[in-house]
Amino acid sequence: MDQEKKLYPTSQNPLLITPAYPLPKEIAVIGAGTIGPDIGYYLKSALPGIKLYLVDVVEEPLKSAEKRLAGYIKKAVDKRKMKEEMARAVSENIFYTTDYNQIKDCNLVIEAATENIPLKQRIFESVENIVGEDTIITSNTSSIPADRIFNKMKKPERTTITHFFAPAWRSLPVEVISWEKASQEVIDYLFWFFARTGKAPLITDNAICFMLDRIFDNWCNEAAYLLKDATAGQIDRVAGEFVFAGPFFVLNMANGNPIIIETNTLQMEEGPHYKPAPILGSVDRWLTPRPGTRMEINDQLKETIRDRMLGIFFSQSFDVIDRGIGTREDLNFGCQIALGFRKGPFDVMRDLGEAEVKRIMGKFEVDRPGFPQPKGSFAEYQDFKRFLLVDEIDGVKIITIRRPQVMNALTYEVTDEILSVFKEYIDDPSVKGFIITGYGNSAFSAGADIGKFPGMLGDSEASIQYSRECAKVQLFMDQMDKPVVAAINGMALGGGFEVALRCHSMVALKKAFFQFPEITLGILPGIGGCVVPYRRWPQGAELFHDMICFARPIKAMEAKEAGMVAKVVDNQAELINAAIEEVNNLQGKITRIRNGKIHIPEIKLPDQPMAGKRPLSREAVTITARTVKEAAAAESFAEAVELGYKGFGEIACTDAAKEGISAFLEKRKPEFKK
Repeated sequence: MDQEKKLYPTSQNPLLITPAYPLPKEIAVIGAGTIGPDIGYYLKSALPGIKLYLVDVVEEPLKSAEKRLAGYIKKAVDKRKMKEEMARAVSENIFYTTDYNQIKDCNLVIEAATENIPLKQRIFESVENIVGEDTIITSNTSSIPADRIFNKMKKPERTTITHFFAPAWRSLPVEVISWEKASQEVIDYLFWFFARTGKAPLITDNAICFMLDRIFDNWCNEAAYLLKDATAGQIDRVAGEFVFAGPFFVLNMANGNPIIIETNTLQMEEGPHYKPAPILGSVDRWLTPRPGTRMEINDQLKETIRDRMLGIFFSQSFDVIDRGIGTREDLNFGCQIALGFRKGPFDVMRDLGEAEVKRIMGKFEVDRPGFPQPKGSFAEYQDFKRFLLVDEIDGVKIITIRRPQVMNALTYEVTDEILSVFKEYIDDPSVKGFIITGYGNSAFSAGADIGKFPGMLGDSEASIQYSRECAKVQLFMDQMDKPVVAAINGMALGGGFEVALRCHSMVALKKAFFQFPEITLGILPGIGGCVVPYRRWPQGAELFHDMICFARPIKAMEAKEAGMVAKVVDNQAELINAAIEEVNNLQGKITRIRNGKIHIPEIKLPDQPMAGKRPLSREAVTITARTVKEAAAAESFAEAVELGYKGFGEIACTDAAKEGISAFLEKRKPEFKK
């Protein structure tokens, strides 16, 4: 907990911060080589109205950068990910220049030049003499501590490291380094700014290689040391159990051998065990198959590779936490979104169990003496929220679902963590209530991960039980006396919408929208979606028919008109303030979901039901309509919810569900037969 407070003294959710500065109007990126243009494209895509300056001392990389950005924009338009109007705005006001004086009015300068301290210091000396007093200045270095780069600055308080990951225009994470001379105001602003522009920023301490590069560099370096026992292809194949692409495949893709040599040489300040593998300096390309390629490896060699790679993975993870370089939440999350690990290190440890982790670390200590070993108990490293950020404002706990890589989709673990927060504070007199929101600007929650459901198709009882188990947090909210308000910051779909429905009130951004897309998959909303809207807002029954049976999306203002949303606001700060106000308004005034029969209009089914232009299964729509009707006629809310579970169990046994789920997993349009 001390680690979290040190790194996040203001807020864990960056969008809860009130920034000290407005969004920048002019931004400069220094260095038009490998990553600089990608940083520039991210910034211009997120803030198309800004002036962007790409600066280099040589014309050739500037010309290449201009071609690269034009290519990115054309590709986005061709793939219909960017409209022509947006493309024009992104293309305009980009200045490719060798003249540093052009950046004099920039509010933010990001240096992305070669990893060379004297060079960076010269760049920052020039920049500081040109830009204004309030300009924020950062470096994209992946390994050099801030105090070594900025030690000659006149105003070091406005400087820090902002470490991007490739490809910088698409990769979510940015490490923002907290160091002793940087002002908290600047750290908070950058934390907010990157989240506001679509990234997932992580704050780390000012250690060599920071947090995530320590994992990546040593993972690759250890793989190189294993080459005396195995081939690059064999190592990549075994590593594929834990990462989407093995270390040598990634090194080939990123031309990364010199980077590992450089960063591990720097880490040797902490001990000779960090010495870069000599072979990295004598090989340009590694012979390794594409990820997923089959390869026979004998069990003994496989175990040797597996133990060593897990040993370095765990060793560096323990060290990051024990030294306070990063938090367990961020390390687990960052390894997945930045480095391509299938699971975070502490998830892998949990799956293996304490005894197996102890065995691996004992063997690693013998094989590679000097590397960090755990200083805490196994339980200590496991005790954290993997998918939630929990903040507090004015006695209200703000629960943020942080899974931006999947639009904050829900799983058992996510809802169990939400439930655990409720239970932790339900009897705390200092806590007035709770807010649930989604991380970032796009999604409250895009629904529930398919998870185990495909394996339940055709099994009615298993599907009914699945619905019941998914509904634990909703059932708990139904009984709570402390208010829970959903702050809808973007799309709320499917299972995410079903969580929001059971909160005691909702507030929403104007751009937010709601949808039950389940029927397009041949299934129905099985966690109360066919029941709750009619009992909470019976006046909106016709609208709910369209939403549940025909997947009609509705915008925030329409939801407000139907009585579902208490307030619609323009921006994130207003959203959280409105949610806190709603928690205060609901003190002692929570309205329970009603019992008794509910009168609803008839649901009219066309011969060929459609969701917009998409044909639906008439069989699935018929079961859904019947489930809605039977639940409305139930004498109690509890009975109605059970009928909703039963309807889900019935629809799970249809050909429509099988085809819809299969099509979803295969990324194709379903072809319903009936």
